[in-house]
Amino acid sequence: MSGMVAAPYVPSPGRRLRSAARLALCAAVSWYLCLWWGTSTAPVPAALPAVLILREDVYAWPRLGWERIAGVVVGVVLSTVLLHWVPDPSWSFPLVLLSGCAGMYLLGRPGAPNQQVLITALMVYATAVPGYPLARLEESLVGIAVVVLLGPLLWPPDPYRSAAAGLDAYRSGVRELLAGITTALERGRPDVEPATAPEPAGPWLRPQASRDAFDRAAAGRRLLRRRAGLPSEGLRGRLVLATRTALTLQYFTQELYERGRGGSPGAPAEPGAQGAPDPALCDLAPLVRATADALDAALLGTDFARHLDRARTLDLAQRAAHPGRHDAVLRAGLHLTHEALADHLRGHGVPDRG
Repeated sequence: MSGMVAAPYVPSPGRRLRSAARLALCAAVSWYLCLWWGTSTAPVPAALPAVLILREDVYAWPRLGWERIAGVVVGVVLSTVLLHWVPDPSWSFPLVLLSGCAGMYLLGRPGAPNQQVLITALMVYATAVPGYPLARLEESLVGIAVVVLLGPLLWPPDPYRSAAAGLDAYRSGVRELLAGITTALERGRPDVEPATAPEPAGPWLRPQASRDAFDRAAAGRRLLRRRAGLPSEGLRGRLVLATRTALTLQYFTQELYERGRGGSPGAPAEPGAQGAPDPALCDLAPLVRATADALDAALLGTDFARHLDRARTLDLAQRAAHPGRHDAVLRAGLHLTHEALADHLRGHGVPDRG
């Protein structure tokens, strides 16, 4: 069947240009500040924070800045102390390497070691120039200060807009995916080819990433009170709905894939000849279409009660039409999607405010 694998959200050319201009300006200001200060004739460490810290999530910049400066300080101290007490290269280099690796993981976060510890330790060790450790520390401080203080003033990204874009991409992706499943079921082909089956990193991870961006923006909005925008109407509730339905629909599509290729344990034998369509699976087409219509309307913030009622009616009819089938596990994904839609309707209404 024809499937859909949602691609990551791609920023507009204007947004990419603003990000590049922000990076270039922060790097240039840091560079020339260090030249004016006289730390060195080529203050590369001052320009690196602009490259390594600037992200679309403006609220992550201070945390990344603290992590980087902590790594620089520890790396400078490690190399300076070890070179002072163990000048023999045959012993000092292994000690710098081992202590730098240890510090990298001790100062890092789970799954994200602070690589700046080891990088700085090795750079200080390799640069046998008097005053270099202090110059690297000063230049790193200047670069981080410029990124954290100046960066948010230069075309600040709107996390609410990013969250809304991720939500819209998820809505479009799931709509196309369910439309492809419905078309295949109507044609009597409930099998999903592995090449077109939804990947784990397809549309399913986008709602949680968008919700995280929204939560960070809401928690840190005081940092940029005059710059940050306001969330659109009902955005928070729709993000919660998208996060819940991403789990339930991923479960449904994967179970449908297993059923279609005959890999579901305990399922009855397929009727008719080998490879013949399974009527119970093909009869799911109207139910999948009604569920897709209800979810699409709910994520848009429009009235979806009529679509949800139709989906629930079709769910009951499908169960009654095939009482001998053991399809409760397969239908569980759709049933849980209906429950998420009902909770959204009861808790927020249409439209709702986030």
